[in-house]
Amino acid sequence: MAMMAEAEEELAHAEVLELFQAALARLVQDPLLCDLPPQVTAEEIGSQVALEYGQAMTVRVCKADGETMPVVVVQNASVLELKKALRRHVQLRQARQGGVQHLSWKYIWRTYHLTYAGEKLADDRKKLREYGIRNRDEVNFIKKLRK
Repeated sequence: MAMMAEAEEELAHAEVLELFQAALARLVQDPLLCDLPPQVTAEEIGSQVALEYGQAMTVRVCKADGETMPVVVVQNASVLELKKALRRHVQLRQARQGGVQHLSWKYIWRTYHLTYAGEKLADDRKKLREYGIRNRDEVNFIKKLRK
């Protein structure tokens, strides 16, 4: 009897998951959310809605190779929150593209830093606004010079 209840529970979970995925697929067809990928996460939907209501901003992180990564953060985000959002952006992109699954972010932040208008974003606690960063501004991802 217990095994039968577990089987029903697993089936119910699978059904719920299928319904959730179908609802997300319909939600992404909305004109507001049409830029999102098909395997969208709830976090990405929340970020897109926050952007639309002016509660968040997009910071473009530019790498040396010319690649630009649009990263969404709340309006009063700190440098640390931008770093975490960048990490999440890269992890989601890698998972979708099937690339390298693990990066050492400790190594990355020891080797690279973010700059805006030639100024290093050195203080993780400092707000992006304090550096003058606004919506759609570009922040550069630059390799640190050896001492």
